[in-house]
Amino acid sequence: MSLMVSAIGQGLLWAVLGVGLFLTFRILDFADMTVESTFPLGAATCVAAISNGMSPIVATLLAFIVGSLAGLITGLLYTKGHIPILLAGILVMTACYSVNLRIMGRANVSLLGKATLFKNHFLEGLPQYFDSVFLGTLVMVVVTGIVIYFLQTQLGQGFIATGDNQTMARSLGINTDNMKIMGLMVSNGLIAFGGALVAQNNGYADVNMGIGIIVIALASIIIGEVAFGDLTLNQRLVAVTLGSILYRFVLLIVLKLGFNANDLNLLSAIVLALCMMLPVFKQAFNFKHILKRGLDTND
Repeated sequence: MSLMVSAIGQGLLWAVLGVGLFLTFRILDFADMTVESTFPLGAATCVAAISNGMSPIVATLLAFIVGSLAGLITGLLYTKGHIPILLAGILVMTACYSVNLRIMGRANVSLLGKATLFKNHFLEGLPQYFDSVFLGTLVMVVVTGIVIYFLQTQLGQGFIATGDNQTMARSLGINTDNMKIMGLMVSNGLIAFGGALVAQNNGYADVNMGIGIIVIALASIIIGEVAFGDLTLNQRLVAVTLGSILYRFVLLIVLKLGFNANDLNLLSAIVLALCMMLPVFKQAFNFKHILKRGLDTND
């Protein structure tokens, strides 16, 4: 039971990454590799700030701002420098590795004995692992609500239109470059915000903790879409959180089956690949079923 509660709590905390990546991967329709660096950037910023006496709340918000700045740089390289988005993200990701080391001063920093969002009288009074469930639920309700509200505004509709059809969006007077930059800033800000939450929950930040992050965020999106089928845009944002929780359950089952924890990234990639290929399998199955039914009719 405690492992299931822990999986739910972890799923809720990591769901922030899925919502952040959803903005670029699904709405703007491109893969942003910057997230591999902004996750540890947010963690490093938050942990360094807390270690220097800053309030955990302020440190977490600071992580969002720093992540947004990284997204801004990627956006400028992409829109103004005309560097392909994949390469722009890789360039910022590479640069951020050194930035993270500068911020922390070493490869990893512990929060042992420091105040965090998870260390207060209310959360510490909850049963084991329920602190992450409570805080994760609160964060996801607020984050998802804000994103849904934003997408319903005129600015948000312009952002969606940019991802749907850039030519049409420009003909309507929408500055598509600004929309892309804004999307990258908000996306990477949320990824860094998620990094700050996870670092506080884990009790440390490590310069290498961003490896494979894009796979985890994609898994939240893909699993949520596959599990719940055709959804509206707002429903898909909610499904990201549920997909993140389901993904954590999958990992829990994998570990229960006796697989090595060192193989989690490999297994995550396999699970994600299978989920992304499900429509192909379904289409092939339907074709065989129709073909078989046609043959039976002819007989």
